[in-house]
Amino acid sequence: MLFDGVDMAIEAGARACLVGRNGAGKSTLLRLLAGQIEPDGGERFARAGLQVALAAQEPEVSGASLAAYAAAGGAAAHDAEAALMAFGLDPARPTSGLSGGEARRAALARAIAEKPDLLLLDEPTNHLDILAIERLETLLGQTRAAIVMVSHDRAFLRRTTHRCFWLMGRRLWRLDRSYAHFDRWADKLAAEQAEGLRRLTKAIERETEWYHRSITAQRHRDEGRAAALRALRARKATLMADAARAMTLTIEAGPASGQRVIEARDLAKRFGERTLVKRFSTRILRGDRVAVVGPNGAGKTTLVRLLLGELAPDSGSVKRGANLTVAYLDQARATLKPDATLWETLAPAGGDQVIVHGAPRHIATYARDFLFDERQLRQPVASLSGGERNRLLLAATLLRPANLLVLDEPTNDLDMETLDLLEARLADYDGTLILISHDRDFIDRLATSTVALNGRGDVVETPGGWTDFVSQNPGFFADVAAPARPAKPRPAPAPNTRPATKLSFKDEHRLTVLEALTPKLAGEISALEARLADSALYARDRKAFDAASARLAAARAELAAAEDEWLALEEKKEALARS
Repeated sequence: MLFDGVDMAIEAGARACLVGRNGAGKSTLLRLLAGQIEPDGGERFARAGLQVALAAQEPEVSGASLAAYAAAGGAAAHDAEAALMAFGLDPARPTSGLSGGEARRAALARAIAEKPDLLLLDEPTNHLDILAIERLETLLGQTRAAIVMVSHDRAFLRRTTHRCFWLMGRRLWRLDRSYAHFDRWADKLAAEQAEGLRRLTKAIERETEWYHRSITAQRHRDEGRAAALRALRARKATLMADAARAMTLTIEAGPASGQRVIEARDLAKRFGERTLVKRFSTRILRGDRVAVVGPNGAGKTTLVRLLLGELAPDSGSVKRGANLTVAYLDQARATLKPDATLWETLAPAGGDQVIVHGAPRHIATYARDFLFDERQLRQPVASLSGGERNRLLLAATLLRPANLLVLDEPTNDLDMETLDLLEARLADYDGTLILISHDRDFIDRLATSTVALNGRGDVVETPGGWTDFVSQNPGFFADVAAPARPAKPRPAPAPNTRPATKLSFKDEHRLTVLEALTPKLAGEISALEARLADSALYARDRKAFDAASARLAAARAELAAAEDEWLALEEKKEALARS
């Protein structure tokens, strides 16, 4: 059972995210909303003439050309071509030989070109570079469609959502605020559920004690209370079964490398007439976390291969430190063989044990750490979902102790809890990390420096994460296909002044006002939505319907602006506290 008794309503103009663990049923629920599959129970109602477009998690792009594919869903030819060009794709290009990022952009272009009333997006940022993600944010802001999206990209969700649906424990929970408020709300909800389970356990203990005392004293047993006890136990069993297991993740660094891990001087590399790297120098020391960013095709993987010695530079030199052992998690998951079983993937040499931190462990026990049960071990890799394949690749990669870990797009398809765990383990990792990623939030949390390539040969390294890079290098990605929104550099502090360590009185007051205003607006929006849900209101009172519709649109805009302002002040407050 994926979910049971789910109630979900989407109205015009909604901007909602659907989050939950891998395997919770998010993609299935999107397909139900799209009308592609039927529910086992309950009903789906859609207004007459509703146009729905679904961009699937793993799109199948086919047809004579990208233009033909993008128009195949009913979009006008000129709309299809315009959407493809907005994502930096040539409409005349054949559909064969597309990269993962190109296929994703083509699927998004097709969905947007159809100008649907309801746009459903399943992991839309997977395989997209940061510039394409920011372009997608702009396009979504321009569409009139209601949107429901499944994504793990926190920065993307904070910028595009006004509502959150959380699929957890077979139920769907709703928050009428942007994703910026999700973590705090989810923690509170999880605490309430834990308290409910604790009270249920206490109730079972009391009833069990009464039941045994009744037997001991040879009194007549109350069958009603006995039945109630059985019901309590059954309820607890259901709750425990639905509770998602936590993944266990350990990263072994192995023997320490030298202090200097990699030193590059004046590296240059070109292919044909195109220069990807020109005169780039860097020094990576033990314990550094280096993020590599840039548009697809800019040369991120090429630069990493140069640093690792897998590719010779046209000029310049690279020196690598002593005792260096490397583990590489590749974006394409090329090391996973679709017809191999999970067992064969984790133990390619055979046997039923793997070595973890120098000690043997049964393969089923190790696989359980990554949320695979024993029955799955004999299944082929091809049967796994995207998130499961990424977990399997992590499990296989982390079996090899390495003091230099290279992760190429490790966040694709992973749910947020797994991302949080991966981030925590990488933060504690004793070795050195090179991270190729499009996940801005993940980079900001982990990176000690960010290396950016723009595809024209320019390579710049900046201390800190993505936010630091953008603020210090405005215009670096100018004129690149699918450009990002213009970066706003941080104002320089006034000379000879002591930097502030907390918000000004004015900002603190505004923060207090916003914290009171956002729930008020959310409540007003809910009340207006409930009023407009009355199908007879339009016929009964046209003016009231129009007034409510206009106010609903205004209230949503006010809430979005208030939440953006609140988030900016919170980020400023956190930054000042760290300074």
